[in-house]
Order: sequence, then C-alpha cells, then structure tokens
Amino acid sequence: MAKNNSVLDINDILDGYCDDIESLVKTEVEKIAKEGVKELKSTSPINKRRRKKKGSYAKGWKIKKENKRGEVHFIIHNATNYQLTHLLENGHLNRDGSKTKAIVHIAPVAEKITNEFVKRVENGIKKGNSYGT
Repeated sequence: MAKNNSVLDINDILDGYCDDIESLVKTEVEKIAKEGVKELKSTSPINKRRRKKKGSYAKGWKIKKENKRGEVHFIIHNATNYQLTHLLENGHLNRDGSKTKAIVHIAPVAEKITNEFVKRVENGIKKGNSYGT
C-alpha cells in the first residue's frame, strides 16, 4: 500500500523543525555557559590577605563540555579551588568553633542564567527563524 505524500511532507517538516530546535538549544547552552563563567569570575569573593593566591578562586571558573549519548552537557565548575565552592556558598565552622558567614555567589548566577536560557529558547522558537549558527 502506498503512503500518502502529504504525510511524508509533514514528517519531513517536523524533522527539520526538530533539528532547528536542537541546534538552537545547543548554541544557546554554550553562550549561556560562557556568560555564567564570566559572571562568576566577576562576582566570586577574593582573598585579599594572601598575596600569592590573590583571586585564584575567582579565576578558576571553567566550562567542561561532555557528550553523552548524543546530548551535549556544559558544566560550570571551579577547576582550581573546587573545595571552596561549598564552604563559601554555605558557610562552615572554624577551628575555634565559630561559624563563618556564607558568601552566596553561585546560586544567584545559576538562577539568572537558567532563567535567561529559558527566555532565549522560547524567543527563538517563537521567532521561527532558521536556528543554525
């Protein structure tokens, strides 16, 4: 039995649309990750007491790109002082039993870039233009 040409045309259109959306998401994820790293570098706390390592925590933010089963993941992490992220974000106990104040700097950036990513993808889909590079 022969297939209807209109069904094939619709399937081709939908496949093209899915490819366009996928390329839009991939480009926007990469852009947002770069913006997130840039903002984290500017908003991270700097230890002003230590001369040699002044700003090494802030300079350590990097993007790690992983390909898993056809999906692309961009992970923003601190490559130099990864141990400090949790301690600075949440606060911690000192040796003398006192507690340090939390310096919340990661959560606001994560929330901002997540909202910006959703907004950009929605706008790109609404425009319906060619989503390629």
